[in-house]
Amino acid sequence: MQLSAFSFQLSAFCCMRRGVACIGLAALLFAAGCRQDMQNQPKMQPQRGSAFFADHRGARQQVENTVARGQLRDNSYFYTGVVQGPNGYRQELDQLPFSVTMEVLKRGQERFNAFCAPCHSRVGNGQGEIVERGFRPAANLHDQARLAQPLSHYFYVMTNGGYNSMPSYAAQIAPADRWAVAAYIRALQLSQSATLKDVPAGANIRDLKAIARERNLPESFAEPWPAASANSANAQNSAGQR
Repeated sequence: MQLSAFSFQLSAFCCMRRGVACIGLAALLFAAGCRQDMQNQPKMQPQRGSAFFADHRGARQQVENTVARGQLRDNSYFYTGVVQGPNGYRQELDQLPFSVTMEVLKRGQERFNAFCAPCHSRVGNGQGEIVERGFRPAANLHDQARLAQPLSHYFYVMTNGGYNSMPSYAAQIAPADRWAVAAYIRALQLSQSATLKDVPAGANIRDLKAIARERNLPESFAEPWPAASANSANAQNSAGQR
């Protein structure tokens, strides 16, 4: 009985040694297959020289007459908001590079509320939450100076930054969305300066005060939006407006 147990243990020990030997042999073969060439692969390191090219520069120039995918900006007005005027200087236009739909206006409203409202407020009167907390006054989009601006002016300002403290929003808002915001700003302006002549024939016109009473809203609901205060206006004139 003891001899049988000893034989079993000896057999198990031999099997284990053979297994370890097989693993070691496999590791040795694997190490032999991984030559130094696989560790130091020939590749281009950013901003490093290279002996592969005649000019010894790893960074290559763009192939002539080619455009990277997604960078074919064949419509300059769509990306800049300006055209070359008759005098050779940039000129802003009162038009969009695409048709305006309700979806475009809704998208513009959403982007306006997210990026513009903190300073200009959701109604565009320049009394945003940040301004109320001491930030430099924002422009009132309903004053005569802003109403007189062509539509692409708003796109240009969003792209390049405005007067004094307004930064560029080109990194945050895509070009198509910037145009959508510009369209919404024009709709926002029209909502406060429209006349009966602007109402389509057959449209139902209701008094805003009557709607406020029906919905139990405060009387201020039907009042004009407050414009920038006198102090804000003086600050804008002295320091520049957005």
